[in-house]
Amino acid sequence: MKQVAVIGKEQADVTVAGKPQATGNWVVVKVFVAPMCTEYKAFAAGASHPMWGHEAAGEVVEVAQPSRVNVGDRVVVMPTNACGCCALCLDGEYIHCQDGRDFAALHCGTQGLSTMAQYLLKQDWMLLPIPDGMSYAHASMACCGLGPTFGAMQLMDVDRHDTVLITGLGPVGLGGVINGVYRGARVIAVDSIPYRAEKALELGATAVVNPTDEDALKQIRDLTRDRRGVDKAIDCSGVVPAHRLCIDAARRKGQVAFVGECSDDTPVRISNDMIRKGLKLIGSWHFNMADSPRMMGMISEIGDQLDKLITHKFAIDDIQSAWETQLSGQCGKVLLQPWEGSDV
Repeated sequence: MKQVAVIGKEQADVTVAGKPQATGNWVVVKVFVAPMCTEYKAFAAGASHPMWGHEAAGEVVEVAQPSRVNVGDRVVVMPTNACGCCALCLDGEYIHCQDGRDFAALHCGTQGLSTMAQYLLKQDWMLLPIPDGMSYAHASMACCGLGPTFGAMQLMDVDRHDTVLITGLGPVGLGGVINGVYRGARVIAVDSIPYRAEKALELGATAVVNPTDEDALKQIRDLTRDRRGVDKAIDCSGVVPAHRLCIDAARRKGQVAFVGECSDDTPVRISNDMIRKGLKLIGSWHFNMADSPRMMGMISEIGDQLDKLITHKFAIDDIQSAWETQLSGQCGKVLLQPWEGSDV
């Protein structure tokens, strides 16, 4: 099978490996769509990695035993390899599992671990069924296209009474705009790249503020009720100044969720931010598995929005161009298609 590899700084290639084999409750999925996420950063750095990609949608083609899926089932592949047995997994919070499966140890290598490949291995319980009539491309947005901000909005109970701030308009942030608009909320978005700002407005954002403006915070507050600040905010950028902007732009007793990964420390003022302002700060990685039917139901209703979010599709052999497109910032969600001519 074909699979993606990085061979140097901003240099990608496609290698050939053997097809993985089903074993136990691990089934083989033929990948028709592999949405691309933050792996482009490793491509830019020329970093090696045992796994390329963590999002996929495809068809079950091999099972080793009677399981929750059958050969021919169309499925969305959830990220990570959680244990399925701990309290967090049983509660639907598999993404926070601390006892994840050691894929390499279980399968004597990493063959089948990557989603940017023609086949992959996944535990049957981590596959979501795709409803009839839904394309693989749309279904795959249940991963990082919509998933992180969907989970955050579920935790914050976002609805039509809220004004929501979204900082960082990469694919995850643009997915946040879609989630907020779908729930009837008024969405204010923040980004400095004109392409992304225009895309957010196309997806239904009320306004987009450039964070490099000296009065960016005032602009946001002026767009809110009584100029007191937004009800809820979600950072999708993973940038410390954006974290502070979310905290400062939120009204008293507001809520702020952090979705974008960040290796730097964000200063939180315990007295002014937490005690006197009464903010609720939330960390959100993905959504609870129990909310999967709600997620798939939403996807079935918003096809046109997803066609705007998905801006590029590349064959697996064009991985170099795909990652270069991501690096440009002139894109929404980018899809990799491991099979030539596949209808997604």
